[in-house]
Amino acid sequence: MSDSSQYGLLKERRFLPFFLTQFFGAANDNAFKFAFTALATYSAAEWGGLAPTSAGPVIGGIFILPFLLFSATAGQLADKYDKARLIRLVKNLELLFMSGIAAGFLLHMASLLFVGVFLMGMHSALFGPVKYAYLPQHLQDEELVGGNGIVEMGTFVAILLGTMLGGALIAIPEVGAHYVAGVSMVLAVFGRISAGFVPPSPAPVPNLVINWNPLSETLANLRHAHGNRTVFLSLLGISWMWFFGSVFLTTFTGFAKENLGGDQNVVTLLLAIFSVGIGAGSLLCERLSGHKVEIGLVPFGSIGMTVFAIDLWWASCGFAPHGLQGPGAFVANSEHWRVMVDLFLLAMFAGFYSVPLYALIQSRCEASHRARVIAANNILNALFMVVSSLMAAGLLHAGLSLPQLYLVLGLLNAAVAVYIYLLVPEFLMRFIVWMLIHTVYRLDKRGVEHLPEAGAALIVCNHVSFVDALVIAAACPRPIRFVMDHNIFKLPIISFVFRTGRAIPIAAARDNPKMTARAFDEVEKALADGDLVAIFPEGRITDTGELYPFKPGVTRILERSPVPVIPMALRGLWGSFFSRKDGQAMSKPWRLRPLRKIALEIAAPVSAVEATPQALQDKVAALRGEWR
Repeated sequence: MSDSSQYGLLKERRFLPFFLTQFFGAANDNAFKFAFTALATYSAAEWGGLAPTSAGPVIGGIFILPFLLFSATAGQLADKYDKARLIRLVKNLELLFMSGIAAGFLLHMASLLFVGVFLMGMHSALFGPVKYAYLPQHLQDEELVGGNGIVEMGTFVAILLGTMLGGALIAIPEVGAHYVAGVSMVLAVFGRISAGFVPPSPAPVPNLVINWNPLSETLANLRHAHGNRTVFLSLLGISWMWFFGSVFLTTFTGFAKENLGGDQNVVTLLLAIFSVGIGAGSLLCERLSGHKVEIGLVPFGSIGMTVFAIDLWWASCGFAPHGLQGPGAFVANSEHWRVMVDLFLLAMFAGFYSVPLYALIQSRCEASHRARVIAANNILNALFMVVSSLMAAGLLHAGLSLPQLYLVLGLLNAAVAVYIYLLVPEFLMRFIVWMLIHTVYRLDKRGVEHLPEAGAALIVCNHVSFVDALVIAAACPRPIRFVMDHNIFKLPIISFVFRTGRAIPIAAARDNPKMTARAFDEVEKALADGDLVAIFPEGRITDTGELYPFKPGVTRILERSPVPVIPMALRGLWGSFFSRKDGQAMSKPWRLRPLRKIALEIAAPVSAVEATPQALQDKVAALRGEWR
């Protein structure tokens, strides 16, 4: 997939109508919710009677309650019926719900608007499983990260524009509520029009029998999701992100007014900064991940979320505002710049965190249960967000300020991240690999298209340094089982990565014949399971920079498992910190300079019959060329 194809999706019917439909829906939700929240915060006596710091959490809690009640049914419907038909049905409901909300604004009835918040929550609960199950049905695997990035970007841009629109309209004296009512109806109409162009999306399980009991179906969905450990913990990770993010999104009005001394337009400014940050992080995921589902970005994102949540507390806890100021005066005060930078970077790292998790769930779920697993995700999201609202309300009632609440969130995020990465070391392993080629090295990879999308193959490569396997793993979209010298498992950090990646330890036959036999048996089993297996046929890391003769182990493997062989060559690693040039590796720290340029060249597969050790050595030597 080319670098530009992420945005090229916006030109295609399989994506654009769907994108516009969810965009108008998100904009409508937030124009309405923010307008009502602003009324309940700044005109509490007339619109709801809530305390200014509580209005956002209460309205947010009402909005997410329907996710608990209707997500299980929505997931079943999305697996049983054509998703395009369901999208149009949901948009019809939005038109009906927005009619009632418009009446609430026009008649000055806060009770009707609270009901409208619940109904629009139901609309979003019904749309959620369709939304995320639609993408993998219409996008190729290498488009999933880019497509999810655009959807996340579009969602938060819609949140931004809807919020700005709702805030601007509701601020108009006397008639602001009337304008919000009209715009809500117009956005609902636009969403229904775009839904009419969504292409057919056949149901994966048309004979599914609907279980209308939300409790038992919810439990069934969670049990099914729990069957795939990585997917289930990814669901928990996304739910935690919504726990974390919903506190910020629902407290911006109180934070702006009580802590920063900003008026309603400053609230809009803060939400704009947050939304642009999420959008930037979501779009950058596609480039940083190399067009594949790169879960190494998840720990990277969580680190940034913690760092900038804590710094936001530090930057804002000393303010003592007097009166309310508009955006111009707010931005003119240099003390506020750090707050704005913290919000932007916190949101950007949240984008790094969430997009790979969504893509991972979509790619690793069975098509027949994808919508129901996503429904389980929405249920967990709702549970976490309800708990988040209760926690925020409780801590604020106990006397914590909003900046102190953000500090608590940052510390909790660090604890949760460590817990999840200990449970699923694959996340941390991929993070280490990803960091290696984005800090120590700058990797140029060529010929990745020669790697099969599925099925077994044997990879052979020259052996230049202690991190060769990590560089190859970072460049390849599929997991690889590496056959490694057993001594490398004694090295810290590198050992963790290899054990987590299920590397196969091997020893020289003269030193440990039993380990050697076990290694060949494990290679045969891995290839029979359709895995990619990589070996370094030289049997040792070079200490001259040149290739050593390829050993006959490759022939022994192919005699037992005649699979295609993919030659690779690493270039530029000789002389690096991890190589043995001029002595022991990792003993010359001055060689550990950032962004050293290296390359991985991958050739077309060779048949097992042609793959003799000498032929493979010649092929790898030609790929490497003179650049060692």
